[in-house]
Amino acid sequence: MNQVSVININSPFLDQKPGTSGLRKSTLKFQEQHYLEVFIEAILQSLEDLKGSTLVVGGDGRYGNIEAIEKIVQICIAHKVQKVIVPKYGLLSTPATSHLIRKENAIGGIILSASHNPGGIDGDFGVKLNISNGGPAPEIITNKIFKASQILTSYKICKIQLPDFSEYGTYPYGETTLEIIDGLTDYSNLMEKIFDFDQISDFLKKDFSLIFDAMNAVTGPYAKNIFVEKMGLTPDCVMNGNPLKDFGGLHPDPNLTYASHLADLLLNKKSYSFGAACDGDGDRNMILGSGCFVNPSDSLAVITANTKCVPGYKDGITGVARSMPTSSAVDNVARALNIPCFETPTGWKFFGNLLDSNLITLCGEESFGTGSNHVREKDGLWAVLYWLQVLAEKKCSVSDLMQNHWKQFGRNYYSRHDYEAIPSNIANQIFGNLTSMLEHLKGNSFAGHLVKVADNFSYLDPVDNSISENQGLRLILDDNSRVIVRLSGTGTKGATLRLYFEKFFDPQQNLSLNPQIALKPLINDLDDLLNISKLTQMETPTVIT
Repeated sequence: MNQVSVININSPFLDQKPGTSGLRKSTLKFQEQHYLEVFIEAILQSLEDLKGSTLVVGGDGRYGNIEAIEKIVQICIAHKVQKVIVPKYGLLSTPATSHLIRKENAIGGIILSASHNPGGIDGDFGVKLNISNGGPAPEIITNKIFKASQILTSYKICKIQLPDFSEYGTYPYGETTLEIIDGLTDYSNLMEKIFDFDQISDFLKKDFSLIFDAMNAVTGPYAKNIFVEKMGLTPDCVMNGNPLKDFGGLHPDPNLTYASHLADLLLNKKSYSFGAACDGDGDRNMILGSGCFVNPSDSLAVITANTKCVPGYKDGITGVARSMPTSSAVDNVARALNIPCFETPTGWKFFGNLLDSNLITLCGEESFGTGSNHVREKDGLWAVLYWLQVLAEKKCSVSDLMQNHWKQFGRNYYSRHDYEAIPSNIANQIFGNLTSMLEHLKGNSFAGHLVKVADNFSYLDPVDNSISENQGLRLILDDNSRVIVRLSGTGTKGATLRLYFEKFFDPQQNLSLNPQIALKPLINDLDDLLNISKLTQMETPTVIT
């Protein structure tokens, strides 16, 4: 008989409000006594029909991953969860978790990750709940979790000795069964159903070189399994392929700033035909060709335009969706294909209703996330394989594919400027200043054009009719150029101010400009309007993508 203990705490934690991707705090915060346990208790109390259910638990391998899994399993035993599924070594990417939840008909999954945030004792940690459809918990559930956490003064736990998660096996603990599984096989099998591995392998072996940067994070084992074991490529096609607790000191965010070594190999040295990277938990991706960076917004457009190249989508798609800050490049493709294109707030959970209702097949965000109806999360390796499948079918380079795409659909010059870890009061001041200006900006001149829309984006969900307000400040000009300002909720230090700039050039215009040059009037006028450089005391953004 397993002994269940009720642990009392002095007072509730009042800071456990989940954001768009769960609860993210510093590693040290999660190391505080009872902090993690209380949040897990709040999650379990917020799930209906918990007893007799199956729960998936895994993470990206960052510092504290195994220790957190042990505590979660012990709390699940105390709550008499029927089955807890944990991958070997506790390693499970976010898209693989989504797939496993759906495959096992689980009530949900607890993902231990702070995504693209740094790891280690001085880094960040995070906990996210995904629900039974495999997607992130919607606000109605995360609000319920937060409400529970604010009043909890105790939690239940069964402090029983558990296996070390290094061997497969099934372990009974009273009414709970712990099952340690292979976290790679189910996901790789799913990819083989969507893509033609033989065709991709043959293409890559014919003088089209590949380098994949796993950034010392969770996708390393998946990439080795697919590219090396299944496709027969040499092991050196995967760099930084071993998951490390601190990601080897890397910031596991696949962009030109934090994946600079990979970018140098492709953009400057042109050492490979194709390069790609994924983030800490495997849901984001960056695509590079020899001398060519693919903007994530363009990536979604290219993926949508080339569904007939991919076996899993050759029969067509029902629709596509993008987050509001993502460029409207995919809108142009959707019009040409005569399929609907939805504009949602930032946050993958907003795609869930559209996917479940079969209103869309593909979706993506400008923040290096792309996905489809195969899971309910963005999926980094899926996107990489999609690009390789299209290139293998068309037998062309990344640059040729992009140039041909723009010649057909035009080019949406686009860039995101991130001011990271700035004082929260400064970020709020800039955001507040623009908010107060909105009603006066409409009809006035900005970057040589008239402002036709100045608002704070609001979204009406076409499935459940829920309304999400205050999703980002927008200036839309009479030539459909856009400027968007948002405050990010994914950091743990200070605040991150995100600025987005977009301007469309039709196929007859210059399609080969540097985006920063094409967008300079928008960038300069926004800085003049809001005094961003002066208030942040930063001459340039932390990250430009």
